[in-house]
Parts: sequence; C-alpha cells; structure tokens
Amino acid sequence: MPSTGGNGIYTADVTVDWQVLLRAQGYRLTPQRQLVLEAVTSLGHGTPDEILAEVRKTADGVNASTIYRTLELLEELGLVTHAHLGHGAPTYHAAADSDHLHLVCRDCGSVLETDVAAAGNLIDRLDAEHGFETDVRHFAIFGRCRTCRDAARARREAAGS
Repeated sequence: MPSTGGNGIYTADVTVDWQVLLRAQGYRLTPQRQLVLEAVTSLGHGTPDEILAEVRKTADGVNASTIYRTLELLEELGLVTHAHLGHGAPTYHAAADSDHLHLVCRDCGSVLETDVAAAGNLIDRLDAEHGFETDVRHFAIFGRCRTCRDAARARREAAGS
C-alpha cells in the first residue's frame, strides 16, 4: 500500500482523503480532477503538457485549459505544488511528497531530488541573517550532474593531451 507522507493523503493513489478535502472546501472530486491528481502522482514531477498527455491516455477529450485550471485549484487546496526548474513551464508534484530540493543539470536537463537537509546551513543562515523563511518546495539548484561533469572533464583532459 502507498505511504501517506504524514498527512493522510496517499502519494500513489487518489483516495477518499482527497475527496474529503475537496468537499470540505466546497468542491467535488470530478473525473477530470481525479485524472489530474492521478497523473501528477504517477509522473512524480510533470509539466502541464506532460500531465495533459498522461490524462489523455484515459480521457482524450480533456483540453489544456482544464489541466491549467485544475492544477491551479489543486494548488490552492494544498494538494499539489510546483517548482520552476528552468525557463519552461513549472513542474508539479503531489504536495504530500516529502519536501525536497531539485538539482537541475544545465547540460542534459536531468532533475535529481535531494533531501532539504543538504541546504540546512543555507536555510539557517538566511533565517539568522535576514529573518527569511525559505520555502524549499520551490527551490531548484542549477549546475551540472555527475555524468555531464565527468564527460566535460574527460573532454578537457582529451583536449589537453
């Protein structure tokens, strides 16, 4: 059975908890909302276009505006969150997923996740020096992944020999 991430909302399945949360806010869990929630959780991280493609595997009549409106509502309700991982569209993931940092490779575009503890000193310092409370759910660090770094190093070494 999937885990709940500590808040009663399953991260791998649409559950009654989402229905309860939506109804408590005056909304229904429509088939489109359920499909978007399922797509977000199955993709892990997905842009609106990727979520649309996933939803269309089941319901080909759903359009992009439905995806955007649904994602906006689900974010307002705290069911999904987004991060900007580059110049393109934001990437959405289930809010029930544990907080994590996104490590984005500028060369190949891969995205790795790491625990927020990796930035603990930075977060503490921003708080101590500026009274700034960091929202790590939207935090992306850009650089070069190990594979691309090693390939660049090998090219430099080959060029130098």
